[in-house]
Amino acid sequence: MTVLGVLMLDTKFPRIRGDVGHPESFNVSVRYAVVRGASPQRVVREGDPALLQPFIDTAVALAAQGATAITTSCGFLVLFQRELQAAVPVPVWTSSLLKLRELQRPGVVTVDASALGAEHLRSAGASASTPVEGLAPGCPLQRTLLEDLPTLDEVAAEAEVVAAARRLVARVPAIDSLVLECTNMPPYAAAVAHATGRPVHHLLTLVQERLKDIA
Repeated sequence: MTVLGVLMLDTKFPRIRGDVGHPESFNVSVRYAVVRGASPQRVVREGDPALLQPFIDTAVALAAQGATAITTSCGFLVLFQRELQAAVPVPVWTSSLLKLRELQRPGVVTVDASALGAEHLRSAGASASTPVEGLAPGCPLQRTLLEDLPTLDEVAAEAEVVAAARRLVARVPAIDSLVLECTNMPPYAAAVAHATGRPVHHLLTLVQERLKDIA
């Protein structure tokens, strides 16, 4: 039986269906494990290397408990992709950014463009020049996710993600596909695809594809 292990950030913000943290988002059994102290601030804006060992320890424990593959609840954890995969005996897919290497002219929509840099893209095996657009700085969705607030306006959140995607394709019209870095953005993927006319990839689609490969 396929069991997906999910390394969760230590958060309290709401997780709606389609978010990696909602168990009904997947069509396989899911086992969650929170990495204590792994706040959005430490992972996204600080890229704190001190978190690597706690993530490795938690991933190893999930594999020992029967997880047949492991993913995470934050795309910025792609920085730990190599080390996590080396330490864990099952496939590890830290981020939707791992999809970039398979696409011709992709662009990335992220929770915070000021924090997502060339190192993240290179860790994913992608070009450091891949176009990136973030949520509007300080917008409600960004604040909910990065400041770990207890409320989420789903309608406003969708509008904010769509607006970021529209800014990206307006700035770089040659983009022919979009990757949503943030694991809280998949609920809005259909709206993004409709608004931009581009195929949209995210962590859930990547996990679904790769689980088929190991089935």
